[in-house]
Amino acid sequence: MSLQFASKRKKTLKKPKAKTQWSAYGYLAPAIVTISLLSIAPIIYTIYIAFTNFNANHFLDYQFVGFDNFIKLFTPGSPLASVFLPTLLWTFLYAILATFINYGAGLFLAVVLNNKGMKESAIYRTLLIIPWAVPGLISMLIWKGLLNTSFGQINGLLHSLFGMDPIPWLDSPMWAHVSILLVSLWAGFPYMMSVCLGALQSVPTEQYEAASIDGATWFQKFRSITMASVWKISLPLLIPTFAFNFNNFNAVYLLTGGDPARTDNQFAGSTDILASAAYKMTLQFNRYDWAAAISIFLFALVAILSLINMKFTRAFEEVD
Repeated sequence: MSLQFASKRKKTLKKPKAKTQWSAYGYLAPAIVTISLLSIAPIIYTIYIAFTNFNANHFLDYQFVGFDNFIKLFTPGSPLASVFLPTLLWTFLYAILATFINYGAGLFLAVVLNNKGMKESAIYRTLLIIPWAVPGLISMLIWKGLLNTSFGQINGLLHSLFGMDPIPWLDSPMWAHVSILLVSLWAGFPYMMSVCLGALQSVPTEQYEAASIDGATWFQKFRSITMASVWKISLPLLIPTFAFNFNNFNAVYLLTGGDPARTDNQFAGSTDILASAAYKMTLQFNRYDWAAAISIFLFALVAILSLINMKFTRAFEEVD
């Protein structure tokens, strides 16, 4: 009898099953459907197109070609490689130079503004943050007018002050590269300045006082204290900044449109990066297969950089 009572009691003490909150799925459904349609579906379709010969000549009769498009990316002499390899080189060069030039300028200004004896530092800080606050589209269009060879204000100012001939800022391949780097510096240094300034203000002043007592020079204090503290904080931010510059479509396309034109191919200009070259191949030349292959390469490269950044920042790691 007692055994029967105990078994009945165990049955009555069973935890009730948790009810499925179907309403929660209903709330999330619109967002899931939207993300799937606008993000995931295009990625899957791009991957599919990269393995076909889908273009203007094979719009309805395109076929599966396997890894042929990816092989052509690195095959010297192929039309796709003549576009991809020089553009890849300039993309890497631009991303590296833009990242470290912006970082150097931001660090220099942060050190200057962190001077306790500068009473106007708050005013200067506000003025220097303005380029970051202006929308990128407006900034690029303004700079495109300022750098115009014929009627740009910069050439007019240089001529009136120094009697210089007009500089082909956007018409010469070399000067167009310089122009993109200068405009990227103008748009990017406020971010680096803010990061470095925040890092500098977190350094205890006692460290500088102790170094002064030990007879350290200004350079020794800068190298051992300032740079050591700033580098730890800014390094994880340099990697996503490099990835951003690697994919900085606005700075290139809005300022130069990829021009000046190149003589060896029609699909990309002298200042095109991979993102703008893929854009041109898609909308101007209808080479969807080549553009898809370049896009997947670009996506994989940015994904690798993101994984490296997560390794540095220890993102998604459990904390005890």
